[in-house]
Amino acid sequence: MMCSLESIRSKEVIDINSGERLGYIDDAELDIERACVKSLVIYGKERFFGIFGRESDIEIPCADICVIGKDVILVKRSGKAIL
Repeated sequence: MMCSLESIRSKEVIDINSGERLGYIDDAELDIERACVKSLVIYGKERFFGIFGRESDIEIPCADICVIGKDVILVKRSGKAIL
């Protein structure tokens, strides 16, 4: 199955271990040497309209992705990878 970054950005990410809604994909980390996607990134939520900065970004390694469905991406986070 082929997915573009644009189509993945419209899908909500849910952790199947906790049932937590993590957000939507904002960016992707690429491995240039191997020509593959290393991980997907969800930017941290803004605190108080951005005045107090943002929470930490969430990095989801591709190995943690269980299912990419029509509306959601289900992940099983092995570790709490935070950027």
